[in-house]
Amino acid sequence: MAETSILIVEDETDISDLIRFHVEREGFLAKVVHSGKIALDVIQRERPTLLVLDLMLPDLDGLELCRRLKWDPVTRTIPILIVSAKGEEADIVTGIELGADDYVTKPFSPKELMARLKNILRRQTEQLVPVGANGKQLTIANGALVIDTDRHVVSAEGGRVDLTLTEFGILHYLAARPGFVRTRDQIIAAVHGDSAVLSSRTVDVHITSLRRKLGRLGKTVETVRGVGYRLSEAVASNAVDE
Repeated sequence: MAETSILIVEDETDISDLIRFHVEREGFLAKVVHSGKIALDVIQRERPTLLVLDLMLPDLDGLELCRRLKWDPVTRTIPILIVSAKGEEADIVTGIELGADDYVTKPFSPKELMARLKNILRRQTEQLVPVGANGKQLTIANGALVIDTDRHVVSAEGGRVDLTLTEFGILHYLAARPGFVRTRDQIIAAVHGDSAVLSSRTVDVHITSLRRKLGRLGKTVETVRGVGYRLSEAVASNAVDE
């Protein structure tokens, strides 16, 4: 089995050394680069298992690097964990919408960073099908939205929708029991595991990104104020066998 390799793209040496220390302490291979262009070359050659990405980089910023990787069919499946001092909600939403799987703001706790990193790796390994029955499709909005749990594919009105692992997990979790309200804590536990160290704000950001990617069908994901989210029962149909 190939070893898990983590590419750390960070131009501040103190921070990159800190991340590298904790990554290697967990038994993963770690490599550090300090610019976006160098990172792009390394990724094309070596295909790391996961990317820890700063946004403010010399020569090619992190968002542009993320965009290029997610547009390339060869590299789009490499999970990305953004670590940035840019902590405004608009910055987080932009990173998630470009395909990042999670977003950690600086200053950060190394323990939290590693928990999120390992959660991403776990979800990637498990192909994120923890909810509902295997071998089924979930159909929503009278078939306009289809969630293929085996192939980890979502299509909206006949077109494929590219979701991150977390977005797919949230949609799948809500679609498994349409009409049932799920709290943010329940969503975090279902998608990331009971031990996840995540805030409810993170769920809201992923929901915002998910709705935008679903376009017209984004309205099927409803907010229940003061409680959480649900998939609209009025437009959801039962799961059917493939």
